[in-house]
Amino acid sequence: MPDLDLSPTPLPGVMLVRRRPHADERGSFARLFCADALAPVGWQGPIAQINHSRTTARGTVRGLHYQHAPAAEMKLVSCVHGQVWDVAVDLRRDSPTFLRWHAQVLSPELAVAMLIPPGCAHGFQALSDDVQLIYCHSVPFAPQLQGGVSAADPRLAIAWPLPIARMSERDASLPPLAHGFAGLAS
Repeated sequence: MPDLDLSPTPLPGVMLVRRRPHADERGSFARLFCADALAPVGWQGPIAQINHSRTTARGTVRGLHYQHAPAAEMKLVSCVHGQVWDVAVDLRRDSPTFLRWHAQVLSPELAVAMLIPPGCAHGFQALSDDVQLIYCHSVPFAPQLQGGVSAADPRLAIAWPLPIARMSERDASLPPLAHGFAGLAS
């Protein structure tokens, strides 16, 4: 039985990655990342960056973030404490699910992560206080190539499960998609 089980979502390339924890009387062990297991769904090369975020208050929204080419990234998002509602938004110009979103509850107890391909924006809402996420990125962060979309963009109509309690100043100022937004190049 593999340590990571991959399941597709309605958005092409957005995958759920279920972990198979090994447990005994001492506790448990679970693999968080395996390049060989993720290669068939597009992970190329080593992890370029690993980030840890902590969100203190339930209802907080972070995102929606992405990077433009040539720094477009694939990311594996895992919740290691608390619970989040994780969202991927398809911004890929030629995708059959352009401008659709998919959300998944992530928590350590569920042992599931979300793999988000290049060309998709990512965000989440904390469903509990003191949430912690680990992100594995395929490409280093490039501040000059970062992009973002308003989490309240009416065109996306994301059904956040809780009222948005707080956001960073940067995230709150992200614009909705421009009227003529044609998508991100692959």
